[in-house]
Amino acid sequence: MRTALIGGIGNVLLGDDGVGPYVVHVLESLYRFDDRVEIADLGTPALDLTHRIAGLQSVILVDCVTSDEHAPGTVVLYRKADIVREAPQQRLDPHSPALSECLMTAEMLGTGPENVLLVGVVGTNFDPGQPLSEAVSRAVDDAVSAILTELDRLGFDYERKSSPDEAGIWWSERVQSPPELR
Repeated sequence: MRTALIGGIGNVLLGDDGVGPYVVHVLESLYRFDDRVEIADLGTPALDLTHRIAGLQSVILVDCVTSDEHAPGTVVLYRKADIVREAPQQRLDPHSPALSECLMTAEMLGTGPENVLLVGVVGTNFDPGQPLSEAVSRAVDDAVSAILTELDRLGFDYERKSSPDEAGIWWSERVQSPPELR
């Protein structure tokens, strides 16, 4: 039974915005996870994200974030309380991630995940058709490491593959070499 979701959020055609899907593709190519863990490229979800997270014990999402406090490529971790503390912002389009709204809706339904971690990677380049910026590319290993640390904390099993699979990152010129993690 699936009890955890590791999801990448972002538009792969908009430079650094595609870091979420990029990270989950790298992660899935390098590791095997127990049957309770689902790995998914979520694309650019809207309120339909509620259905993906409802009823789960744990949710780990990877997304590009903006920050005035952190340099591009910095990995910033946000817990559930951090995410729902902020009032939902006006969404610019129907595909804008509405994470706080989805978490609050799942909570109101009594099906919200107990553990939520957003692995945010500070982006800098959102131009159409561009690959990840150098700074964000260098942060991929740190994002993968943050996910594995959270899985350890939560007690989910995983193992490194002896031979990595093809990551299937078709949208980027700069494909991350396998990180030298655990």
